[in-house]
Amino acid sequence: MTTTFPPPCVILNHPQMAENIGAVARVMANFGLEDLRLVKPRDGWPQERAWPSASGATWPLDNAKVFDTLAEAIADLKLVFATTARPRETRLPVVTPREAAAQLSDEVGQGHAVGLLFGGERAGLETDDIAMCQAIISIPIAERFRSLNLAQAVSITAYEWKLTVDDRPWVKFEQNVEPPADQSSLLGLYAQLEEQLEEAGFYHPPEKKPSMVRNLRAPLARARLTEQEVRTFRGVVTALSRGRGRVLAKLAAQKAAKADK
Repeated sequence: MTTTFPPPCVILNHPQMAENIGAVARVMANFGLEDLRLVKPRDGWPQERAWPSASGATWPLDNAKVFDTLAEAIADLKLVFATTARPRETRLPVVTPREAAAQLSDEVGQGHAVGLLFGGERAGLETDDIAMCQAIISIPIAERFRSLNLAQAVSITAYEWKLTVDDRPWVKFEQNVEPPADQSSLLGLYAQLEEQLEEAGFYHPPEKKPSMVRNLRAPLARARLTEQEVRTFRGVVTALSRGRGRVLAKLAAQKAAKADK
């Protein structure tokens, strides 16, 4: 029996205009996407002006989920693509919407929850937002005019997704391979590692810490770690931190003993 799975969710990070959110919902409905997630909309939620802009495609708006942080919005996802015209300093794979759609289709076929991330209308995605993702979608457009509005960007990626659905069914493949870890697990690993590096004085000079953190997260994001691998890495970090603690305690004891003499 063929088992179907939910298509990618659409995450709008700090969207500004209700009309644009409604236009995104309309595009989502056009191409079979339903799960709309909003991270701190500028004017709160719900916003009445969004529904007329959806032109009848009300279900993504009616069921939209609102989050305070991007980390919460993507916590249950196995794979997240950041859609941006400016990859910035983050060292993640950069793919076209078509390449991304193929990868998303493969993930969905294995029963994994996936998402497409879009930034706010004014500034798009920040570097730290992109660093939470596994890859970047860059839409190839003319150099003379590289401005796309939010709904246009969603429509292009959603259209490419729909082509993969029409081309072949979503089939659950029986595999013995452990799925990738949720984003919440990865963010927990990042936080633990970064905290220990802070205590060890790794971030030097201090003003370079943000870029150093992004450069640490990028290879871990690309690796698509499983839950077991995340647990293993966290165990390694814990062991190293405890070992350092024992060494520091021993040195302190030796210093105290010398002082008593």
